[in-house]
Amino acid sequence: MIKVTIDKNSGYCFGVEYAIQMAESELAEQAILYCLGDIVHNDMEVKRLYAKGLRIITREELKNLRNTKVLIRAHGEPPETYKIALDNNLELIDASCPVVLKLQNRVKAAYDQIIAQDGQIVIYGQEGHAEVIGLSGQTQQKAIIVNQETDLDKIDFTKPISLFSQTTKSTEGFYRIKNLIEERIKQANIQKEQLPYFDANDSICRQVSNREPQLQKFAQEHDVILFVSGKKSSNGKALYQVCKNQNPNSYFIENEQEILPEWFNENSTVGICGATSTPTWLMQNVAQFVENLNKAKQIG
Repeated sequence: MIKVTIDKNSGYCFGVEYAIQMAESELAEQAILYCLGDIVHNDMEVKRLYAKGLRIITREELKNLRNTKVLIRAHGEPPETYKIALDNNLELIDASCPVVLKLQNRVKAAYDQIIAQDGQIVIYGQEGHAEVIGLSGQTQQKAIIVNQETDLDKIDFTKPISLFSQTTKSTEGFYRIKNLIEERIKQANIQKEQLPYFDANDSICRQVSNREPQLQKFAQEHDVILFVSGKKSSNGKALYQVCKNQNPNSYFIENEQEILPEWFNENSTVGICGATSTPTWLMQNVAQFVENLNKAKQIG
C-alpha cells in the first residue's frame, strides 16, 4: 500500500501567511481589493483569492488609481511606490515582510555610506523579482543585480563593494558568489598592497535557509518526492533543486493535474513538500489525488 506524507515544515513562511491574512481580512469587509503584483508566486492561490475579490495590478496601473485601498505584498516596495500612493490619495495596506523591511533599511544605510566612497551595492538576486526591485529602490536603482557568474562582469572590482542577498536565494549560491567576488577583487588589484573594501552580508531569511537541511532529510526518507510550487517562485526553484540533489525521483508540479501514475508503484513512500509560497490546501489536494490513484489501482 502506498504511503503519503506531507512535510510539516513546508508551506507558507510568516511573511506570505501574514499578507494573505491581511488580504482576506480586508475582503471580508469590501468587495474588491487591489494588490500590487501577485500576492504570492502561486497561480492556484492567486485564483482562489481572485474569486474573493483580490485584483492584481501593475505599477503602471497603480499610477492611474485614485482614492482606494492597495495591498503591498510581503516582497516589499521601493520608495517611489509610497510617493505615488501619497500623490494619488491611496490607502496602503502594507503587508511587507518584517525581514524584507529590515533588509531594505540595511541596504539604504549601506548605500548612503558606500556611495560617498565611490563604491557599489551588489545584490545577489533575480533581476525583476519584486523583492529585488524594492531593494534596488533603496539605492535609487543603482544597485548591481547578479544572479550567476557571468553577471559579475558588471562590477568594478577596483572599487568598494557591499554585497547583499535577496532573502529567498539559496545559502550555497550566495557564498559561491561571495567567493567569486573575492577572487575577482584579488585578480583586479594584483599590483596593489591594499585591496578595496568588501563587505558581504548574508541576508537570506533563516526561515527559508533552515528548510534546506530539513528538505534534504525529507527527500532521503521517501521513494518519490512531489514538490508543489508555482513556476514563478524563485524560492520554489531553489528548494526543488535541494530535493532533486538528494532524490532523483523528485518531481516539480504546480498542482495534482500534473501527476503521472507511472511515477509510483504500489509500495512507494511518497513525500509531498513545497515552497514558502505553497499553500497547505494545495499540498493536501496533491496527497488526496495520490491516495485516490492508489485506491483506483492505477499505480503500477
